[in-house]
Amino acid sequence: MDLKSAIRNVQDFPKKGIGFKDITTLLKDPRAFDEAVKAMSDRFLSERIDTVVGIESRGFIFGGAVAVALDAGFVPARKPGKLPSVTLKETYDLEYGTDAVEIHKDAIEKGSRVLVVDDLLATGGTAAAVIRLVRRTGGTLVGAAFLIELDFLGGRKKLEGVPIHVLIHFRDE
Repeated sequence: MDLKSAIRNVQDFPKKGIGFKDITTLLKDPRAFDEAVKAMSDRFLSERIDTVVGIESRGFIFGGAVAVALDAGFVPARKPGKLPSVTLKETYDLEYGTDAVEIHKDAIEKGSRVLVVDDLLATGGTAAAVIRLVRRTGGTLVGAAFLIELDFLGGRKKLEGVPIHVLIHFRDE
């Protein structure tokens, strides 16, 4: 199955000039969704993953399913103020300003083998912040898996040294 053809491009969303990669068309197709989850998880079957960290919000969809496929626990990485217990926080730069992501301080046991999952690798800022959080907890980062990579934004550079698994590449806007 060609997963790329299951992604809808919505031009001029969220603003003029942007071609938004809409994954809802892939998610509503049970075969495409199943194939995407299998392809994301199969690469890591032999890695003995203990914990999958899914990045808010669409990373929850894929991260939870990948965690089940890998017989691993799931940890949500969320925007500040969304988690109910003591958290660790990492900030990252945006084009104009900063943002942050948090996980529970006790979410990842020291030495746990961790896979970070999100739907999209764009500029790499959010994923890099989550990876810093994983390392701060003492987790062992095994890799990062993404459904889509927007190659033209160069986000992979911010994840240097991290094994990255991507299913769909968009080389230009």
